[in-house]
Amino acid sequence: MEKLTKPIVDKRSGFCKANSTFYSKRKPVPLPQNHSVDVTTFISSRAHHGRIAFIDAATGRHLTFPQLWRAVDSVATCLSDMGIRKGDVILLLSPNSIFFPVVCLAVMSLGAVITTTNPLNTPREIAKQIADSKPVLAFTIPLLVPKIADSNLPIVLIDDDHQADSPKNPKIVSSLGEMMRKDPRPNRVGHRVSQDDTATLLYSSGTTGASKGVISSHRNLIAMVQTILGRFGSENGDQEQTFICTVPMFHIYGLAAFAMGLLSSGSTIVILSKFELHEMLSAIERYRATYLPLVPPILVALLNGADQIRAKYDLSSLHSVLSGGAPLSKEVIEGFVEKYPTVSILQGYGLTESTGIGASTDCLEESRRYGTAGMLSPSMEARIVNPETGEALPVSQTGELWLRGPTIMKGYFSNEEATSSTLDSEGWLRTGDLCYIDEDGFIFVVDRLKELIKYKGYQVPPAELEALLLSHPEISDAAVIPYPDKEAGQYPMAYVVRKAGSKLSETAVMDFIGQLVAPYKRIRKVAFVASIPKNPSGKILRKDLIKLATSKL
Repeated sequence: MEKLTKPIVDKRSGFCKANSTFYSKRKPVPLPQNHSVDVTTFISSRAHHGRIAFIDAATGRHLTFPQLWRAVDSVATCLSDMGIRKGDVILLLSPNSIFFPVVCLAVMSLGAVITTTNPLNTPREIAKQIADSKPVLAFTIPLLVPKIADSNLPIVLIDDDHQADSPKNPKIVSSLGEMMRKDPRPNRVGHRVSQDDTATLLYSSGTTGASKGVISSHRNLIAMVQTILGRFGSENGDQEQTFICTVPMFHIYGLAAFAMGLLSSGSTIVILSKFELHEMLSAIERYRATYLPLVPPILVALLNGADQIRAKYDLSSLHSVLSGGAPLSKEVIEGFVEKYPTVSILQGYGLTESTGIGASTDCLEESRRYGTAGMLSPSMEARIVNPETGEALPVSQTGELWLRGPTIMKGYFSNEEATSSTLDSEGWLRTGDLCYIDEDGFIFVVDRLKELIKYKGYQVPPAELEALLLSHPEISDAAVIPYPDKEAGQYPMAYVVRKAGSKLSETAVMDFIGQLVAPYKRIRKVAFVASIPKNPSGKILRKDLIKLATSKL
């Protein structure tokens, strides 16, 4: 029998010439041998010394680890009694709260699937996701019930006070408070859940076009938990860490880290229901937080206001900030280190399609490789592929970053075409990012192939806004591009072709879109043109419009 030879990998870069693949230099993540294990069981069965799991920053209300796991079991028992079974989709529409993880973990423990949506989304945007994912039940807060009023979904209120005096709404079938008070039934009948089963259905724009449901399996999430544990779980021994949750839990970054990964390490998570700079700083001081995950605009705000912030708040407990969403510049990193000399900057790169994990810098020294997205996450492989020829490229050459590993999604929900154009038959995920990997194995993101605008870390797909613009009776053609902005990173700018005789104004265009989309997707700049530049096949030449827009800067 032919003996398989192990690929020869360059220790410095992680590159193997034989197959043009880069291999992670980090220690591989171990996955459980038992195939029949769900992510909730995996997290809850880990031995750690944590005491308090979640704290509500505003009220101080908290859940200890025993209270958390009892609540998860109680809610799972109630859901099972309601007829929720493996494969059923459950919608969660809620701002960050200490109850968000309770719902997610309970749903996944049954083999049911959680789909989250942004509370800022309009009823139209949420209805679109409901039509696509076909949930059988929704969890939401009283304030957001009107956003799903037109659906026929039964609703569980995330509200302790759903008592007799609450307004009667026949769609409201229970409250989370009632469910959590129920005695859990350990021997409830359930279907066996395997690591390959779907656990979450988060919506992402992917590399192009409209929002699509990303299918993540229990294995994807377990691998992500193990990666987070490797990064934060062991370096401080049994010393308990406290994280501030500033990022939205409906997003992969928030869901993966705060509702799952960090629980395994026994960390305490302080939750802000919405981001407000001074509330975040007060919470760091009050709860002696050690880690602060954030997106670049928040880090820039901390840098710009450093002198007033340090005079007003005691941030001495903080030893690391974790930035994700976009690489930080040399000026920002060095400025931050100068103002906060005891705080390390760690960076991360990931997509919803890679379960939020792809690459990271794990110490300040690595972050000082300016402009890097970090080194490949544990057990992750990468290729740099020429987008024109499909050829895999060596060290320090620029092409599209492809990723493969245990956290890569199963595909897009009910969308074979989008899946096959993003995932190849060998499991490689085309990220849509133009990158190179240097001689030390650091990834640098140069540009985006994918047509996405990144506004304060949120994804805004131009195609969605263009489709809405074209529905306006006075617009004959339109294109949307990212416009650079110091505070937000980028914001949507529209180029609009008015129909003959129209006197449509810039404000009217912005107001029209503003009524249809969540605030972060709003168009903030409009230019009127005679025609939209396109290639022979009709594809918008976005790069030409970006050049035109930025030439005046």
